[in-house]
Amino acid sequence: MRKFKRIFRKLADPRAANARHELWEVLFIALAAGLGGAKGCCDMALFGRAKEELLRKMLPLEHGIPSHDTFSRVFRLLDPQAFEEAFRRFMSAFTKANGIPLTGVVSIDGKALRGAYERGKSSTPLHMVNVFAAEPRLVLASRKAAGRNEAKGALQVLGMLALKGCIVTADALHCNRPFAAAVLERGGDYALALKKNQSKLFNAVVRRFARGGKRTVAKRLEPSTHDRHESRRATVIRDTSVGVANNFPGVAALGRITSYRRLLGGRAEKPAVRYFLLSRYMSAKRLLQTVRNHWGIENRLHWMLDVLFGEDANRARKDNGPENLATLRRLVINIIRCHPAGISMAQKIKRVGWDDAFFLEVLAHMR
Repeated sequence: MRKFKRIFRKLADPRAANARHELWEVLFIALAAGLGGAKGCCDMALFGRAKEELLRKMLPLEHGIPSHDTFSRVFRLLDPQAFEEAFRRFMSAFTKANGIPLTGVVSIDGKALRGAYERGKSSTPLHMVNVFAAEPRLVLASRKAAGRNEAKGALQVLGMLALKGCIVTADALHCNRPFAAAVLERGGDYALALKKNQSKLFNAVVRRFARGGKRTVAKRLEPSTHDRHESRRATVIRDTSVGVANNFPGVAALGRITSYRRLLGGRAEKPAVRYFLLSRYMSAKRLLQTVRNHWGIENRLHWMLDVLFGEDANRARKDNGPENLATLRRLVINIIRCHPAGISMAQKIKRVGWDDAFFLEVLAHMR
C-alpha cells in the first residue's frame, strides 16, 4: 500500500485544482476493483461502494467513493506514458520485494483492442505492443503503437527496458536490423524468427543449413492433445558469417525447427520448417524451450486479457482512456498471478470479490 502510494502519487493530476478525490486514491480503487473483476468505470464505482467500509481502513476517502464519471475522466485525461512509467516502477519494486527474477525469455508482440476505435474506423482499433517475461509470467511494459505501426512501437518499448540476462523473442515482423541493434544496446540477446519476406537473408540461412558442419540437434515429442501427435526437431549451428555478409548485427548462431504433426487416424502432414537468427549460441534443446516459451504471450497474456478481462469487448474509446485502462489491466494480471494461492486466475478474481480476507491478502502481497 505504501509502495503504491509513494509511486503513483507522483503522477501529475490532469484535473482541475479543485478536484475532490486524490488521484492516487482513484487509481488504487480502480486497481482494487480490477482485482475483483471490474471491466469498466461503472464496475469500479460499484465495487468501491460495495467495499467502502473495507477501503476506508486503507484510504482517507474524505469525499467518499468516486463516481463512474470521475473514474472515466481520470483515465481519459491521465498521461498514458507517465502512467506506464509508474507501472514499470511499481513492478520493479514489486518483483524485487517478492524475489522474482526478470531474466530468461522476454517476448514482444502486439495486440489490438478491438473495441477501442474512433467512430467509423472499426477496422483500425488501438494497437498495443506488450513485453512479457515468460518464466515469471509477468507483463514488463506496454506501449501504444502509434499509427498501428507495431515495428515502431516495439522499438519504443525496447528503449524503456534493461535486458541484461534476457533473450528477447519476437515474430518475423521484428526480424530487422534496428530491432536487433536495440536489443543488443539494452544488454540483451535475441532469438528472432526469419521468414521468406527477407529473401536474401532467408536464402543465405537455408544454404548454410544445407552445407555440412558441426551442429547440435534435439527432438521433443509433445503429449498427444486435441486429437493430434506433434513433435519438433531443433538444429543449431554456430555461424557469424551470414550476419556479417548481410549486415545484420550480432548474429552468433542460426537455428532451425522442423515441426511434425499427424491427426489421430490420419496421415502425417507436411513438415513445417522455421528458421531463427540467434545473437547467442544456445543448445538445440534450449532453442526448443525458448521458442515454446515465446508463445506464452499469446496463451498466458493475450488470451487472459480477452477472456477474463473482456479487453476486446471493452468499449472505452475516448482520449487516453483505452490505453490507460489497458495498462491497468496488465498491472492487475501481474498482481493476481503472483499471489501464491493454488487456484486459477479466474478463481482468484472471484475470491477477491467474494472474500474480504482474501482481498486483503492480495493487497498485502503488493508490499
